[in-house]
Amino acid sequence: MTSTVRGTQLARLLGQWHSLPGRHRSPDYVALAAAVRGLLSDGRLPLGVRLPAERELAESLAVSRTTVSAAYRTLRESGHLTSRRGAGSWTTLPNGHRVATSGLWAAGDDRDVIDLGVAAHRAPDELLGAAQAAVNEDLPRYLGSAGYHPTGLVELRDAVAAGYTARGVATSAEQILITAGTQQALDLVLRLSVPAGSPVLVEAPTYPNALAALSARRARIATHGLDTATGWDAEMLLGALRQGRPRCAYVIPEFHNPTGHLMDAGLRERLVATAHAAGTELIVDESFVDLQLDGDEMPPPVAVFDRHSRVVSIGGMSKAYWGGLRIGWVRASAPLVQRLAAIRVGVDMASPVLEQLVGVRLLEQSERIVAARRTELRTRRDVLIDALREHLPEWTFTVPGGGVMLWCELDGPISSALARAAEDVDVRLAPGPRFGLDGTLERFLRLPFTLPEGTLVEAVKRIASVRYDLDRGIRPSWRSPAVIA
Repeated sequence: MTSTVRGTQLARLLGQWHSLPGRHRSPDYVALAAAVRGLLSDGRLPLGVRLPAERELAESLAVSRTTVSAAYRTLRESGHLTSRRGAGSWTTLPNGHRVATSGLWAAGDDRDVIDLGVAAHRAPDELLGAAQAAVNEDLPRYLGSAGYHPTGLVELRDAVAAGYTARGVATSAEQILITAGTQQALDLVLRLSVPAGSPVLVEAPTYPNALAALSARRARIATHGLDTATGWDAEMLLGALRQGRPRCAYVIPEFHNPTGHLMDAGLRERLVATAHAAGTELIVDESFVDLQLDGDEMPPPVAVFDRHSRVVSIGGMSKAYWGGLRIGWVRASAPLVQRLAAIRVGVDMASPVLEQLVGVRLLEQSERIVAARRTELRTRRDVLIDALREHLPEWTFTVPGGGVMLWCELDGPISSALARAAEDVDVRLAPGPRFGLDGTLERFLRLPFTLPEGTLVEAVKRIASVRYDLDRGIRPSWRSPAVIA
């Protein structure tokens, strides 16, 4: 699935390429080539995308064709562009460089380490009471049965359906499948919808474990780049759907992981319409939908605009409640839910009854639990921002209106080196390349603000100390990275 970027689109991505640092010392073609390489390394320009013809780009940039031709030649020489007569030129990385896309490694249980690789919270105070009530009051009525409920307990499905209805999407329990977390929800949908070798479109950056699930399905992954400051480029996202006509597209419209962006209502509506026209199924990850921290009103769910059963929504209780409570779900048409349940029987039969009952009890207290979580996160976000501005002022970021993380642009392509160095001061980080494909995003780092305020400040101080060690050429020893969630 090779998509094409038009001259006007690439010109918009390049922005003020002729004013980049060092521009006054470089010929135009050198500066243009460097700007394209920067887009590739930051993940804003996907790999494998066909660039516009030389004449088209020259007209869009208001430069000579000779300048574009020389820039393309420079990119070919550096390994960032591959050209074939009659077929055009498409983006690559030099020397076949690739990194693994799973981003998943086993983490130790070292309590002295500040773990900023996992964007998740401690359990809410209400969990223990909910578990006790579930055991004493709810569980006994299920003990006389076999305990297998492939689609989930009806009371939990009712509660999840009621949540969607309250957000403006009329939903019945028959449209809900309960899963062992949001990751299993995604895995089941991919098992049903993505045969091996199918083209799939994802955002760049995106959630690492989604990339792992797609790689396990042997999907052909194409990316749409998100701008660090503004989020989705509507023209390029919808163009990628029209040109590539992927089997599925995986998107995170609510407080995107890792950038924190919130997709506006207009783009949501256009996304659904374009996906329908392209024959693409939308997989919408709503993991962070409950965690709005600023603003008055949330955009409607993507499923509001679905008239043709092209939208499958997935979500769960990990982010707003607790990751240790493995409760997730799929919202789809009732026939699709039944097909997913049939696949699920061959995976793990059903979710644990007791955990589902605890989930029901927590959802009954959702207004109080989520409000407390939002207040806590708002405070911690602001503390993290203040610490970064004090100790790492060269780093930039857009303050998210919700979610649990900052997506920081660093002062150099040092993300992986910084993550390795941080382990020597007992801080685990999620470096930018874990959120993309093929070694890009080295200028970025995801920092969650789920830990206590004092811990966040201490973590930033330690990160700052090793950041400056990198400038002095100190090389840390390698350690295995942590789970990224």
